[in-house]
Amino acid sequence: MIDQNKEAKIVYQRPHALLPVVTNYCPGCTHGIINRLIAEVMDELDIEGKTIGVAPVGCAVTSYAFYGCDMIEAAHGRAPAVATAVKRVHPDNVVFSYQGDGDLASIGMCETIHAAARGEKNTVIFINNAIYGMTGGQMAPTSLPNQVTQTSPYGRDVLKAGYPIRVCELLSSLDGVAYLERVCADSPKNVRKAKKAIKKAIQTQMEGKGYSLVEIVATCPTNWGMTPQESFEWMRENMLPSYPLGVYKEVVAEGYENAAAAAQARAVCCPIAQSKNAE
Repeated sequence: MIDQNKEAKIVYQRPHALLPVVTNYCPGCTHGIINRLIAEVMDELDIEGKTIGVAPVGCAVTSYAFYGCDMIEAAHGRAPAVATAVKRVHPDNVVFSYQGDGDLASIGMCETIHAAARGEKNTVIFINNAIYGMTGGQMAPTSLPNQVTQTSPYGRDVLKAGYPIRVCELLSSLDGVAYLERVCADSPKNVRKAKKAIKKAIQTQMEGKGYSLVEIVATCPTNWGMTPQESFEWMRENMLPSYPLGVYKEVVAEGYENAAAAAQARAVCCPIAQSKNAE
């Protein structure tokens, strides 16, 4: 029998930063999970009112309707450029972009590389589902060797189309990067890890450490032509060996105050790189 005088305890509810609207994601897609995690982090850090998100073209294009914070829509691949401008004009705000692999690693690769190299103090949430999602299932830069897509009906031929681009590994060599981690959201344990990574990435930005990116290995049941359950199994069997989870760069854990300090230490034997500090 329920004690009517006992105060009920809320253990699970919609984050305040996530608006009560219906999303457009397909069954079995983890975009919705990641959207919620971002909103939970905004609530926990109490930054909804000072956060500005950038949503480019792709499955994330309508995410401006899902969050209570300010949102800007960018052209395909140009989210890093827009986020750079926003952060420089509003340095005290938290700025994040939410991008897919076709957007970030293909048409937007130039913007991605140079924003990271400049050490822009933005946070990128990068969804890697190895395919172009919204535009019909074409081969993406992250599509796996022999993976069948709408534009590789016989499988990705690496001799003609090249090999997949591993974004975390690629960006880890750039001096402006402060924090990189690859996660997924296929189980409660991994969802918790994904949230922790998103929170750390945003805190990295808030503390002025440098550029931060969280890559989420995800599913795309519709364009993979699978059921939700089959897509998770395929992701674990094929994507996770190719895109290993883990932290790829964390300058603070390496003993540096920020990305700039780490870069200076790496350039200690380069006189011209040290000359300004000697003045």
